Amino acid sequence: MDIAKADFIEGMAKGMAVLESFDTERQRLNATLAAQRAGLTRAAARRHLLTLAHLGYLETDGSYFWLSAKVLRFSGSYLASARLPRLLQPTLNRLAAQTQESFSAVVLDGDEVVIVARSVSMGGSTRVLAYGLHLGARLPAHATSTGRMLLSALPAQELEAWLQGHPLPRLTSRTITHVETLRAQIAQAAADDYCVAREEHELGVHALAVPLRNMQGVTVAALNVVAPQAKLQTAVMQRDLLPLLLEAASELRPLL
Repeated sequence: MDIAKADFIEGMAKGMAVLESFDTERQRLNATLAAQRAGLTRAAARRHLLTLAHLGYLETDGSYFWLSAKVLRFSGSYLASARLPRLLQPTLNRLAAQTQESFSAVVLDGDEVVIVARSVSMGGSTRVLAYGLHLGARLPAHATSTGRMLLSALPAQELEAWLQGHPLPRLTSRTITHVETLRAQIAQAAADDYCVAREEHELGVHALAVPLRNMQGVTVAALNVVAPQAKLQTAVMQRDLLPLLLEAASELRPLL
């Protein structure tokens, strides 16, 4: 969303940049590290860190800072009140009951995808679930089936800007880290209308994703299943899991 310059609160933007500097790679930051990650001076980063700690969003030992549980108020309120997770949850529960596999609904946010709804069965493939697959979890878009599916829905100009503007870190020996290879994979996902990622985010984890579109044809999320490798072999997948996902996406379309 674009706003007038007079309506932009620069101090708030800087504070949010500091808060967003914390992630799974850097869970504890001092003023110097926060400044580097947020693009601020050390003095400015320090003031923002101290303010966020005073407000209860960070904890500190006097030198380093880390996120407190209070930040969960934002994600908790979103997951409790947002329309999309509430619409998708019954379908995820039904699919999990049918297959004994784990299903998630995911949206794109920058260079990551965010899990906004999730259902895990008590049996089946729970043993191969990736680390961090929980509500609100953020995963690298380039190394996930949902990420590539969502990237395939971007307009050509936006996709090109994404490919040129985001790093492609190697997470496993199978992670795609070359732009041209990723571009081809994204194009294939668009042509197939589904995407499979095999051990690119975490070894032993295989996933299949399809797009979730609204009645205007706009992709608003992606639906995926994490399943054992044998169930995602092409012939078996196209016979069993893929039809279930596509049918669910079709049923959800009028609701989105």
